[in-house]
Amino acid sequence: MPSIRPLPPELINQIAAGEVIERPASVVKELVENSIDAGARRIEVDIEQGGSRLIRVRDDGCGIARDELVLAVASHATSKIGSFDDLERVASMGFRGEALASVSSVARFSLTSRHEGQDAAFRIEVDGGKLQEARPAQHPPGTTIEVRDLFYNVPARRKFLRAERTEFAHIDDLLKSLALARAGVDIRLSHNGRPVRLLKPARDEEAALGRVAEVLGPDFPAQSLRIDHSAAGLRLSGWVGLPTASRSQADQQYFYVNGRMVRDRVVAHAVRQAYADVLFHGRHPVFVLFLELDPTGVDVNVHPAKNEVRFREQRLVHDFLFRTLHEALAQTRAGAGVPMAEPSQAIPAVGGYPMRPVQNASAAWPLPSSQSRLSLGVRDEPLAGYATLLGDASACPVAWTPPAGNEPEQGSDVPPLGYAIAQLKNIYVLAENEHGLVLVDMHAAHERITYEKLKNGRATANLRSQMLLVPLSIAVSAKEAAAAEEYADALAEWGLELSRSGPSGVVVRRIPALLEGADVAQLTRDVLSELAQHGSSRRLQELENELLSTMACHGSVRAGRRLGLPEMNALLREMEATERSGQCNHGRPTWVQLALGELDRLFLRGR
Repeated sequence: MPSIRPLPPELINQIAAGEVIERPASVVKELVENSIDAGARRIEVDIEQGGSRLIRVRDDGCGIARDELVLAVASHATSKIGSFDDLERVASMGFRGEALASVSSVARFSLTSRHEGQDAAFRIEVDGGKLQEARPAQHPPGTTIEVRDLFYNVPARRKFLRAERTEFAHIDDLLKSLALARAGVDIRLSHNGRPVRLLKPARDEEAALGRVAEVLGPDFPAQSLRIDHSAAGLRLSGWVGLPTASRSQADQQYFYVNGRMVRDRVVAHAVRQAYADVLFHGRHPVFVLFLELDPTGVDVNVHPAKNEVRFREQRLVHDFLFRTLHEALAQTRAGAGVPMAEPSQAIPAVGGYPMRPVQNASAAWPLPSSQSRLSLGVRDEPLAGYATLLGDASACPVAWTPPAGNEPEQGSDVPPLGYAIAQLKNIYVLAENEHGLVLVDMHAAHERITYEKLKNGRATANLRSQMLLVPLSIAVSAKEAAAAEEYADALAEWGLELSRSGPSGVVVRRIPALLEGADVAQLTRDVLSELAQHGSSRRLQELENELLSTMACHGSVRAGRRLGLPEMNALLREMEATERSGQCNHGRPTWVQLALGELDRLFLRGR
């Protein structure tokens, strides 16, 4: 075994570079974040050959004083923290002080800067870790950093770089994510001398939404909800995509903690649970969300690249995110996005939603009473059987009777979804509102209505549980067994009775009656795994919801059923009053608005 000896500074920096610098995009991230911390209002990024040949970042920030240029490329030298107390409440993007030292050790590096309080600029160069003396240069106030021939002295790392197009795509994605967090900064990107992206600064919320549209696509504003909610010292703001705007992969999910983009399991779990009731299996929501909290409540010093954080109150953050998003999505009632306007002011809609969020227009319309339910020919026998599990037959959507007075009165306001005029192929309901034509998938809409009523019935009735004939012993991890003991009372409220039987074992004695026939062992492991990891679990509720969704599907009016006008109008009014009625239980849209202007364009009217 060789003797212990200190490593050379150059080797230390190259090892640090291996942790911080994965690819050219990692260099761009460090340099642009430094520009943001310097108060830059304009940042220009020039790239050549995907960043392997040249990365140049210019900014108009505060600059670096001449006598601090050498320290700027020294290991762990920074102006952003000076004590442990500063480390506990980091508010800047960077703070560790190893980025420039690491970059300069694996590339040909130059830094030119003019401090806002100096008359002249100065430049230093570092080649393979060898620092040259600072010399005068011409430069406006601000800083320019050039990184040439990345990994030229570490050929093994250079071999791992991908194709030029791939590396540049990573840089482009990175700048888009930074641009969302810093809407007031002008960011320009060019590749091989050609301008690629220009993100102009946003001065108000409308302009900020325009920048979001540049990143996520022009359709996103029309299919998103504005979020802005504060509670318990936390604030969540931004935009979340409607379930109909979901994607097959999680490539358009941007989450920021105090302006820093992060990937966090707690956040991902909370968002996934909030969307669980309105998305197809395997689909992913689109969102741009900003979480603000006291810097002492989050530790940003848990990853060299600073893309992970640790929350001090993990359970509080999880529940806050889930409840905020869950309640926002619950307000996506059919017709809630249709503004009350004259036909001449019609706003084009995509998937039934207008270009800008508006207040819930259905609030002015009375909710359907228990005496005004629609008779859709639903068989009562199976639903009556479900009622024995829920404890109250009145909670089930067994039969609706046609409400009186559905026809519009002369001079009265038209409800958001308007009034039915016909049924197409016994599948779609056609209605007319103030903006034009409304198309409703009657099975999807009634399925959501039935499902929400079943859920409400389950929530208001005493949840029934069933004792197992033979208690089931299950082997789990020690951490999961501890969770079973800690959360035993909470689980019992859901009808799942567990007791710890040893260091790594539990015994199941009772399960919810709704879940009779389920895989009890797998259910228990799933619940305890989530409790051990996140401090909360909705697995029981999700399984029950899956069963209720199946009940709703079988208990709803089917395509091919002929409806009368009173029945169709009653369905429209129920849609306006039901939470999440904009989508069926599987995430499909239940209605579409075709504005009069869109119909005119189809027939070339006005040309």
